[in-house]
Amino acid sequence: MSDNNKFTDSAQVVVNGDTNETFKLKRGEQVNLTRLDPTLRRLMIGVGWDVIGFEKEAPDLDLSIFLLDKDGQTRMDEDFVFYNNLKSLEGSVEHMGDNRTGAGDGDDENVLIDLMSLPFEVYRIAFVISIYDADAREQTFQSVRNCFLRILNDENGIELMRFNLDQEFKEVPNATAVTVGFLERNGPNWFFEGTGALSAGGLKDIATTYGIVVAY
Repeated sequence: MSDNNKFTDSAQVVVNGDTNETFKLKRGEQVNLTRLDPTLRRLMIGVGWDVIGFEKEAPDLDLSIFLLDKDGQTRMDEDFVFYNNLKSLEGSVEHMGDNRTGAGDGDDENVLIDLMSLPFEVYRIAFVISIYDADAREQTFQSVRNCFLRILNDENGIELMRFNLDQEFKEVPNATAVTVGFLERNGPNWFFEGTGALSAGGLKDIATTYGIVVAY
């Protein structure tokens, strides 16, 4: 991972104290999660959103995860973890299930990642939020608000980082999928980069770039 002016590793996260301040990630920034909490072994990834302004069926948003090698490609179909494949082959990444409405406060979908058992051939993990069957239902992210991704230490429940995406959705009005960001290893450290890259081609186009053929 290159060291540039987008990188940031400063945040006031008190792991062993009574309080902690979540790091608020901005688009294009990279944060060193290991430096925020050197005890990290298991991550809980939480994503949430609200849907508004729909007259018929509410948009059904899904979180998908791609385990990528050094060339930015999946090694096998099982490296694509989503609602129809809830666990990676070796079990280090587990999707906790689909939420079809986005109703209520807090996380709508969650993923557990065991950093200790993640294969060494996996260099990066991409996180994508997409609208299911968006073209047929004529739905876009214009109906989505308060979208976020947050990362917690699963062993103590402390939230380390949060990335909010609302502003990004205004840039591509017909967007139906967004690459939220990437978790990446660099030696003993784990980083997260918030990208907020929007796609009008949906999950299918993003999956294709990672070597996965999505049929639906």
